[in-house]
Amino acid sequence: MPPTEAPDCAQPMDPDAFLKEHLRTQSKNIQRYEHDGEWFWIKRTGPLVPAWRYRVLHVLRVLLGEPVLGPVVNHGGREAIATEVRRLRDLASRGIRVPRLLAAEEDGFMMSHLGHAGQEVPSLGNKIRALVPQGPDAVMPLWMQGLAMIDEVHRSGTVLSQAFARNLVICPDGELACVDFEDDPLAVLPLAVCQVRDALCYAHSTAIYLSHAGALAQARVQWRQWLSQPARGTEFHEVLGNTLGRMRWLRFLPASRKLGRDTERLRAMWDLMG
Repeated sequence: MPPTEAPDCAQPMDPDAFLKEHLRTQSKNIQRYEHDGEWFWIKRTGPLVPAWRYRVLHVLRVLLGEPVLGPVVNHGGREAIATEVRRLRDLASRGIRVPRLLAAEEDGFMMSHLGHAGQEVPSLGNKIRALVPQGPDAVMPLWMQGLAMIDEVHRSGTVLSQAFARNLVICPDGELACVDFEDDPLAVLPLAVCQVRDALCYAHSTAIYLSHAGALAQARVQWRQWLSQPARGTEFHEVLGNTLGRMRWLRFLPASRKLGRDTERLRAMWDLMG
């Protein structure tokens, strides 16, 4: 997406005024702008949140028979904007790296770019997938970094919205940041359930790459160590144990693409978590 130049770049930008002006004219739901050598983004209200964004969580809910682990649907519009603004502020206050909120209105908000101007910020999922041909030594450090990021969020007393690897991005300094907060699981679900949702989302979005890289054996060891940390409470383990019990049938799925990519992902997730 090409950036839109902010007018009169010699003058300091007033984020509130700039946001107010561009909310009236911006046609896209999210648009990147450039000012004085910096990139930033404006996200505005748009149509209802598309159903595909919740497809994976819906499939997990149906297949695992665990209704509370299904999607926390946000219907878009001002509700989605208000939720994301609130969550960006909350996570930042807890020391979690997220885009910096520059200005906010009912119909949209402006946030910082997590990389340098002229440089895209890759998602953790895309980076891990690109390194699969290089084997376990290449993918494991990144995968562990994602687990550590989720752990940092949990230790701060909150959770992510959808902890898929696509919603963790790699900043120029190599550290991870979290993005995409249009829904708030803690508004409707207990903390332990939300933490298990994070674990499921991350496992589901990464296990197939671990499998392709020949790294599942190493990852299983690290996964169990991650689960055994004292910070994991009794409730977390109860919810996870019940979920894994409902997942046992996944071990009968073929560890191949014979039944499609989604089936392969579920089997890889079981091989990691089961």
